[in-house]
Amino acid sequence: MDIQYLLWLQDFRNGMNDAWTPFMEWVSMFAVTYLIMIPVFYYWCVDKKKGLYTLVAYYFCMVLTPFIKLTCCIYRPWIRDARVLPAGDAITTATGYSFPSGHTSTAGPLAGGMGVTLWGDKKTKWLAVIFFLFVPLTAFSRNYLGVHTPQDVFVGITISILSLILAAKLFQYLTIHPEKEDMFLLVGFVICCLALLYFKVKPYPMEMNADGELIVDPQKMMNDGFGDVGKMMGFIIGRSIEKRWVKFKATGFNVKGVIICLLGLIPMWLLKTYLSPALVAALGSHWGKLLFSIIHACYYIALFPAVLNIFNNTVSDKA
Repeated sequence: MDIQYLLWLQDFRNGMNDAWTPFMEWVSMFAVTYLIMIPVFYYWCVDKKKGLYTLVAYYFCMVLTPFIKLTCCIYRPWIRDARVLPAGDAITTATGYSFPSGHTSTAGPLAGGMGVTLWGDKKTKWLAVIFFLFVPLTAFSRNYLGVHTPQDVFVGITISILSLILAAKLFQYLTIHPEKEDMFLLVGFVICCLALLYFKVKPYPMEMNADGELIVDPQKMMNDGFGDVGKMMGFIIGRSIEKRWVKFKATGFNVKGVIICLLGLIPMWLLKTYLSPALVAALGSHWGKLLFSIIHACYYIALFPAVLNIFNNTVSDKA
């Protein structure tokens, strides 16, 4: 049934001469490349705690998703059935195993978290609706492009919802018991280390094709897992630094605050564009992606907030 659904979408796509394919590719690309900048901007500029809530839900997904992917080891649809032909360049971005959808479990906590955050204000409720709708749109784009089955995206959405709920419960608990945060950070870091060890030592399918080559190389499948877990490790390190020494305050949604925070997003893009491939080339895909993710998360959780402290102090002195 799942393959038949993808074949039906494929026939529809071909009948439309791929008219909707560029849009669906853009949705998928935006979900995993630029969407994170929105809660990061919110964290810096508007509301530190609410921005952090969305990011924490995202990090939960970044640990859960690769754990499930590398445990279940489900092949991509076109490997399971040669009739499935992914659209456009979607196959080049469909890395790792198929189940669950990483694009969906990225969009879920980021867009869903922003939706939850903005829903409470009548002025931003319309924007919350857009964020909520972006989650199923991302999920559908993965089906439409032929790179994920309905089960993949359904579980991706489920993981996202669970992560949003878990993050909300954690924030409620830490509001009452703030002294427990260090313990949670330490436990989280240990879990990340154990996850990396698990990825390295667990057995993987080693099926060969007719030419005697691996159908799927487990080493390549682990790449995203190392990068995703590195995001949580970077957050833990960055949060430990920020809460002890930085202790920044959001700039406020004013002209100067918006400008400085928008400028802060530029290094995020530059790091992803240039530092990531450099580290992968130097250290290999596993450790290069892991180190990049740690550096990247530390930048927006702690390093740029330290810059915001300088900015806030300067503005206060002039006032």
